[in-house]
Amino acid sequence: MNRKTLISVFFVVILLGFSAYLDSPYSFLNKDYAYSNDQPAAAIPVEVKPSTNVPETEERLVKRKKENGYILETYEEYEVYKDKDGHILKSEPTGQTDTLKYWDYSKSKGISKDR
Repeated sequence: MNRKTLISVFFVVILLGFSAYLDSPYSFLNKDYAYSNDQPAAAIPVEVKPSTNVPETEERLVKRKKENGYILETYEEYEVYKDKDGHILKSEPTGQTDTLKYWDYSKSKGISKDR
């Protein structure tokens, strides 16, 4: 190696080291930010009973039809209220619907499975 290459490599290493120092938590730029905690965090278990008046959402199949080789399924979202034993007290539709469209593979006799 000639002298110019050695000096260039030396300055690149010094520059990379200085930029790594500036990015570290020990840098004078980051002295006001805490990166660690002196005391470990302790998790205290708390017994929480689920509320019975909060509804769960579930989707129910409303309509299913076949069209042009596809199966179209329409689902509607319902809010379901349950008691503490899991029995359904009330079920209300939210009005939000989702439609799934997928190919009916039972009708695809002409498609080869060797592909």
